[in-house]
Amino acid sequence: MSIPHFDDLRKPILLLLKDGEVWKKSEFTEPLIKHFNLTKEEASEEYESGNGLILVDRISWALSYFALTGILDRPKRGYYQINDLGKSFLGKSNEDINIFVKRKMAERQIEKPAEIELIQGVRENSVNQNTNTPQEQLYASYETIRQETYDEILDTILTKTPIAFERLVVELLQKMGYGGAVEKAGRVTPYTKDGGIDGEIYEDVLGLGRIHIQAKRYNKGSAIGRPDIQSFAGALLGDNANKGVFITTSRFSADAITYAQNLSNARIVLIDGQKLAEYIYKYGLGVQIEQTISIKKLDTDYWDNLPDDSNSVQSNHTDIN
Repeated sequence: MSIPHFDDLRKPILLLLKDGEVWKKSEFTEPLIKHFNLTKEEASEEYESGNGLILVDRISWALSYFALTGILDRPKRGYYQINDLGKSFLGKSNEDINIFVKRKMAERQIEKPAEIELIQGVRENSVNQNTNTPQEQLYASYETIRQETYDEILDTILTKTPIAFERLVVELLQKMGYGGAVEKAGRVTPYTKDGGIDGEIYEDVLGLGRIHIQAKRYNKGSAIGRPDIQSFAGALLGDNANKGVFITTSRFSADAITYAQNLSNARIVLIDGQKLAEYIYKYGLGVQIEQTISIKKLDTDYWDNLPDDSNSVQSNHTDIN
């Protein structure tokens, strides 16, 4: 039997999880090898690039899609547990599960910069049809992989301590260029005496310019409201400061966003969980390049400078009609 596609792994994975226990990602491999009667050679087959085992990678993607669409919970990075929604699919066919997952993936709305709106559209359309060019499919796959990494980043942050999160955001802002060449420009405020300020970035050697930081490590489903932003604004004024960054792993309510935008005596930038993960990914904090794919095309200038064989140049034009 050939290695199953990750779509074919979904029902067997749910059946393994029906006991309600938390399963580590690596624990799925052996039971699925037995379920599909795979040979040792099939189970150990690698991609041609040498970047990992095919079966293990497909199991990982099946689990990731389940987590992204709410069928499984991910208590911490690399661990999965069935929830009530997942249990509702135990009696359904693998095809029914696939239809639900593909529909939910198409519904996911992710804020993207303007320059990749086209790619976002391609990604959503490619869930339901395969009429895109190979390059469009590549871009769509890249976006899916990147979003999965964003989710994994946030899940990992939520397993760390609040003080570790504060250190992380200070380091991130420095990675983004704030503080410039100032030695030890960033610092985390002592936990018991922070006065509502979790960290600071010094923008110049004399400390005349400072960015104050508030960091809230909340579950992704919760929201930061206006009172939290008001409290942070008050802390800024109490420290004679007018620049602040409020960073959270969750999201901001509409009232909180409006309040921050309308402040007249201070500038507060809000960074929610999605944007935080994007910045961590973009600036390479705690992530590493797994694989680089080089796509090449012909250098037309080079080939145009080579003389053509006149015998091979023929007109094959025909009328459409």
